[in-house]
Amino acid sequence: MVPPNPASVVTPKRPPSTRRALRARLAATALLAASGLLLSGCAAPASAGGAAGTTEPECVGTELPFGELELTAHPREFEGPSTACLADATLPVVDVDEQPELPVTLTDASGAEVTIESADRVLALDIAGTLAATVHGLGLGELLVGRDGSTGFAEAADLPVVTHDGHSISAEAILALDPDLVITDTTLGPRAVLDQLRDAGIPVVTTTRERSVDNVDEIITEVAAALGVPARGEALATLVGDELERVNAEIAAAIPADPAERPRTLFLYVRGDANVYYLFGEESGADSLIDAIGGFDVAEEIGWVGMRPITAEALVEARPDLVLVMSGGLESAGGVDGLLERLPALASTPAGEHRRFVDMADTEILGFGPRTPAVVEALARAVYAPAQSGPADATE
Repeated sequence: MVPPNPASVVTPKRPPSTRRALRARLAATALLAASGLLLSGCAAPASAGGAAGTTEPECVGTELPFGELELTAHPREFEGPSTACLADATLPVVDVDEQPELPVTLTDASGAEVTIESADRVLALDIAGTLAATVHGLGLGELLVGRDGSTGFAEAADLPVVTHDGHSISAEAILALDPDLVITDTTLGPRAVLDQLRDAGIPVVTTTRERSVDNVDEIITEVAAALGVPARGEALATLVGDELERVNAEIAAAIPADPAERPRTLFLYVRGDANVYYLFGEESGADSLIDAIGGFDVAEEIGWVGMRPITAEALVEARPDLVLVMSGGLESAGGVDGLLERLPALASTPAGEHRRFVDMADTEILGFGPRTPAVVEALARAVYAPAQSGPADATE
């Protein structure tokens, strides 16, 4: 993955003519990079989201309240795959009459002091699509002029994509959009491109790269601060927090009281066409999803930290009852049958024997933005009420 950016000084303010010249020169450099002469991607998983330029597939879950669903009595023993679908794919948006108060100077997550004078043309980019969803949730989606490949919600479908290979940003594509603010984290690179943007006089604000159910409010607050709308940020954080509290209370009633009855769960990142199979463990964000739906976190038990290529030995030791995967990843491996054929060790686990896989759209499952409560609820439906969760035959 791309290493964290070091703290930098305040972005220098340059005369318009100087900025235009710099951007022209950088655009030429970026053109060479786009040809593969300068830029190179990292060797980690291609993306926490879908392929660049795609949007979320049609997947509509039941609108029945969770408490009215018919729950499976023994979630560890259920057989067959299911798909987690959002009951409502619409992004929650706050209704607060607050306009951006700029300029603002802040210290971002990298320790850099950044001054933002305008936020009329914004790029919010990260590997999970979290930041763009947050801007939209703040009621400022009209400020976005482009998107990353993992931003797949419908409201952003017409925006041009400025990433390639899922995790690499293109200086040429960014400069062509003439943004006056870039909000990102350290999950996209190369870092040199961000330095080029700063040299061109474009403020770059770095937010925390941590993604989990528990820090959505932190991300919202950081994005709101960069846009000069703290009241909108507070309102959105409260909205998401209250909804998550409601969802957690409903799910708690479905979680087996006996820990031994809770499904042993792991998150597998799959890109079958590239022969990439990663187990997402502790501190990856996937662990917080497993905890939120009441699963037994197998990665914690076997001491698996971060995101690392899976091994046959780890799968045998893990003995999962349930495997969470991205829908696109599962499809790339040839569905459940194809994945079990590619990973024989997985086929010998309880999850493999019962074909117990829960998939969810690549651009949703690890988004950790304003839709986090809806994502958690959709996953819980697919685990505890699989017959009422979504199109279970989608990945057969």
